[in-house]
Parts: sequence; C-alpha cells; structure tokens
Amino acid sequence: MTTMIRKQVYLEPRQDAQVKLLAAERKTTEADIIREAIDTLLDEVARQRRAQQAWEEALAFMEARYAKGAVSAGRTWTRDELYEERLGRYGNLAD
Repeated sequence: MTTMIRKQVYLEPRQDAQVKLLAAERKTTEADIIREAIDTLLDEVARQRRAQQAWEEALAFMEARYAKGAVSAGRTWTRDELYEERLGRYGNLAD
C-alpha cells in the first residue's frame, strides 16, 4: 500500500456536495476523488509548462534565425523550373 500523508482541506458547500455525489456514483471514497482532482490539475500544469518551454525554444530559434538576416547566396532555381519539373514527374493532374 502506498504511504499517504494526511491533509486537512476546506471545501465550499457546493464542492462538498459534488464530491460526495461523484464518489457515490463511482463507488469510491471522497479522498480518491480529491486525489484524482489534484493529479488532474498537476498534469495540466505540467503540460502547460512543457508547452511554454517549447514555445520559448521555438521563439529563440526564430529570433536567432532572423538575426542572421536574409540568405545571401540566392536561389539557384526559379518557380517556373520547379513547376515544370513537377509536371514532368506527375503529369497534368487536371486531366
């Protein structure tokens, strides 16, 4: 059995009623419902932190790339050349 730590919490009357109802519906304890709610909140906070970290990394990459300026070498192809090559590979798909 997992070691448990006793905590005392205060619920609003509406929260108490809803926890009691949900526990009865699920045939479990009110403590299980409260633990599940805490786990759900902690999972969501962790997800938000990962998303924020990913955004910060993407933004840093974009800012670093922007700071390098435009590519100076230029393109070695034209749009028409790419289109012609694609048509040659796949033919006219509109037919």
